[in-house]
Amino acid sequence: MSRFRCDSCEYIYDEADGDPREGFPAGTAFGDVPDDWCCPDCGVREKIDFIPLDADPAPTSDAD
Repeated sequence: MSRFRCDSCEYIYDEADGDPREGFPAGTAFGDVPDDWCCPDCGVREKIDFIPLDADPAPTSDAD
């Protein structure tokens, strides 16, 4: 399960927890959240502005 952070207020949407107050039960994938959903804490950012937190880091090159 992944987590996503609002770039404006630092609210975290965790797929494992969902957000029951917003109508998303635990286990609700971020992809299943409507595209027009706004951050429940600040209401400013839309879903597209959330930053994935659990993305695999880009591989680094060890070329010396």
